[in-house]
This record gives sequence, C-alpha cells and structure tokens, in this order.
Amino acid sequence: MPTRFDTILTDALIEEYTSTGAWKNATLLDHLDHWTSQTPDSVVSRDPYGSHTYRQLSADAEACARGLIDLGVAPGEVVGIHLPNWYEWLVIHLGALKAGAVTNGLIPIYRDREIGYMAKKAAVTVLFVPNRFRKFDYPDMVDRLRDGLPDLRHTVVVDAPGEEPFVAREGLERWADFLDRGDHGSVDAPSASTSATDVDWDSRRPAPNDVGLILFTSGTTGDPKGVMHTHNSVLSASLPWPDSLGLGPDSVIHMASTFGHLTGYMYGVCLPLLVGGSGVFQDAWNGEEFARLVEEFGIEHTSGATPFLHDLIEAAKTTERDLSSLRHFCCMGAPIPRVMVHEAKELLPNLNVFGGWGQTECGLVTMTAPGDSDDKVTSTDGRALGDMQVRVVDPLGEPVPSGTEGKVQVRGPFLFVGYLKEPKLTDQAFDGDWLDTGDIAEMDAEGFIKIGGRSKDIIIRGGENIPVACAVVTLREGHTFTMDDLREFFAAKGVTKHYWPEALQCLDEFPRTPSGKIQKFKLREEVVTTHDK
Repeated sequence: MPTRFDTILTDALIEEYTSTGAWKNATLLDHLDHWTSQTPDSVVSRDPYGSHTYRQLSADAEACARGLIDLGVAPGEVVGIHLPNWYEWLVIHLGALKAGAVTNGLIPIYRDREIGYMAKKAAVTVLFVPNRFRKFDYPDMVDRLRDGLPDLRHTVVVDAPGEEPFVAREGLERWADFLDRGDHGSVDAPSASTSATDVDWDSRRPAPNDVGLILFTSGTTGDPKGVMHTHNSVLSASLPWPDSLGLGPDSVIHMASTFGHLTGYMYGVCLPLLVGGSGVFQDAWNGEEFARLVEEFGIEHTSGATPFLHDLIEAAKTTERDLSSLRHFCCMGAPIPRVMVHEAKELLPNLNVFGGWGQTECGLVTMTAPGDSDDKVTSTDGRALGDMQVRVVDPLGEPVPSGTEGKVQVRGPFLFVGYLKEPKLTDQAFDGDWLDTGDIAEMDAEGFIKIGGRSKDIIIRGGENIPVACAVVTLREGHTFTMDDLREFFAAKGVTKHYWPEALQCLDEFPRTPSGKIQKFKLREEVVTTHDK
C-alpha cells in the first residue's frame, strides 16, 4: 500500500511489540474472515433497526468495498464516517479496510465547524452521513461545507427508518444506490454476485502496521489533532479484555458511546469481532431502553461514561425486567462515586463495576478489574493493562515516589503513531519514548493511579473532554454581550452544543503577565469568586 502518512513507527518498535506478542499482526478483516468461516450465521450486530449475521456483514462489507473502488478510492485514501451507532458503521469501516482505505471516525454531534476542519485536515474523499439524526439535516451541512473540502469527491447518505427517505442530488448519493455500485445490495439478494476475481483484494489489503484509523481529539487546547493509529496499535488496546473478563463467542457486548470515539470503536466495533461475539448497539443512550435490551438479548458487558451507570441504577430501581445477565460495567470519563458501587451491588448482585483511564492517543491504559476492592474501584483509575507502562514524573521528567503527585507518562503497544500532518506536535508530546499525557496523578505502591487533575484546560461532560465551561470576554467600549448573544454566535458558527459555555463573564481587561500572556489562573480565581457570590 502506498505510504500517505508520516508516522513515528520504527522497525525497533515493530520488533519489540511483535516479539512480546502484544501485536498479533492481524487486522479487523482477519477476525471478520475467521468468524465468518467458523460461525457464519451467528448474530454479529443488533442496532435499533435490525440484526445481522457474520455472513451478512462480510458480504455487505465487500459490496461497500466495491462501491468505494467504483468511486475511485485508492489505497491509503481516507473515508469519513459521520454516523450514529448503526450497522452501516461496521459495514463502511470494514469495507473501507477491504478497499485499502483509512477510516476517519466522526462523532455524530459534530456540526459544521468540527466537520469542516476535520474532514479537510484528513483529506476525506468519501463521506458517509445520515439523512437526519436528532433533528439535524446532515446533507444540508455537507452542501454548506463542500466548497471548503477540496478532497471530498462524494457523499453517501444513509436513511434512518422512520425518517423521510433522502432524495439524491448533486454530489449526494443514497446508501442503497451506493451499494449497487458494488454489483449487489445484500447477501439476501439471490442474484448477488460475490465474485472477487475482478478485484485484486490482496494488493489492497492493509498491512497490520499501516495506519487504519484517524480519530480527532476534542481540541481543548487548540485545534483538534488527528490521532493516527495502526491496526496493530488500536487492536492491541482491546486484546487484554477477552482473557481478563472471560469474553468469548457467546458474549453479548453492548455499546452506546459513539463509534467515532475511541472507547466506542474499540469496545463496540472491535471487541465483538475479536471474540466472535454479538454487539448490541444504541444510537442514543437511554437507561430504560438499555434495561430492555439487557433482558431481551442477555447483554453481558457494557462500557460507558459514569453517568450511564447512574441511569442504569435508576432504571433498576423501578424495572421488573430481568437484568441478571449483566456482569460487567466499565465506567470511563469520570470517577465512580462509592455510593454507585454499593447501589449497583444491592440492585444487581451479578454486576461488577470497574473503571479505567485513557486517551485517544493511547487507548484505555489503566483499569480496575472484577475482584479489586471497593476502595480501589472508587478511589483509583486502575493500573496498567497488558504490556503498557505508566509512570508519574516531576517537571524534570524524573519518576517520583509512590503517593507523590506528578505528570502521567505512558509507553507501550497501545500508543498512537503520530498526529496527522503535525510532526512538531507529535515530537512535543513525547519525552523520549514516553507519551506525556498532560494529566496529573499519583501512583500507589501497587501501581494503581489516581488522576488528580489535568494540565490542560478541560472538563469532562458525558464522558467527553470538552473546553472549559465559562467564557470570559472583554468588550469594546459602548458594547454589551449576553448569554443569548453568545449562544447565537456559536449556533451561527455551527459549533456543537456540547462545546457551548455554560456561563459568561465580562471583564474590563484580562490579567496578563509582563510579557502580555493571559494569566489563566487569575481568570479561574475571578470566575470562582464571582460564581460563589
């Protein structure tokens, strides 16, 4: 495959992580092929609109790959997926890999500003969007953005049942018509042509150390950064789970966090395919609906933001549904209150609650586990998974004693291979071969870390890192500015509501250093003082 990306991957790293077994040198396509041959009629995916088998997924992924090739997608080009957690996400991702392309997962709540920046940065050539989702018109957004996306050649629109069907127009094609480009629409079509003799699939098939996935950070300290992962790096982050949690072909694995986020991708898209299990997906989280799905499909495992656990507990207090199959709830994105762990044990005695910490750049690095004490589960973020290494260092990069707060650095096989088109930022992110995560923590004698703060100006909302929640502004003389003005401004810019500030403070001037830099700590003090009054 032609090399289109500058990465920090070296022969030495490849040798190190291959020799230890951390990298299995397989892609998600290899796992799909294996389980399609072993259990073709097992259910691989259930979303709000139906279920599909491994046999169907394999055939539809090939049809998608053929469609992409028909559109002229070359190996190494980038395909953008801006969809909710639907079966089509899996089809497009696997189809893109089969065609030799790279997937850029895009979170569904992103709007004009985010998609305009990310799709341009990633040079997306084909973009997949829903017709409507949560009352937002995605094709209209693409029309607004098209002039600013020079690499975008084609957009494919996926209908959601219950919505008005999309009517194709210039530059925008219906999903069914796109699949027809691949010579067949679905494995259920009796006249389907599944011959691969006209495509040299082997020449397009990606190598395990090729870049296969680009996900963007939330842009909390500047513009979002495109995080590049190889097939080996991203799959290795999922591999410690099957053995430690006892997952296998009979496992039913749930995911409501978006596939466009690394958590949703690793443990929603990848994990079921790694173990030959069945994925049950929600395109919008709802605790009561989750309880229904647990009873109907026997869900065993789920991962999500800590507020999801709260919603499950509230649903469990009133539901009469059978939730006994649920064994694992891995909470990410915020600490787990001790009261939640106790309530979960009382209401759901078969359920183990545990948490973890990670980033887009390094996957889930630390995790507590079933069997850890309540104290570890509620007061720490776990210890290193697999072959990952974690250390806490002082400002000079020297390791600090146990129980001492410092900067969190990590190294190991889960690490990304660079920021897209940002080699200087990549270099700045590393201290030798250790990634400086930007988080502050302390580590105990057993290796459990406790995140105590962040060196970046972010907060966590619903499991997502987002910019600080208060906007502080100065005004031109004679002008006023209100929260309504602020909301109108962000709406006009097409910024997703998750990023809108929750408060506004107007100052006569910003506190600055002698060199003119804004003193953020003084701004924080001013905001806190005003808020407390």
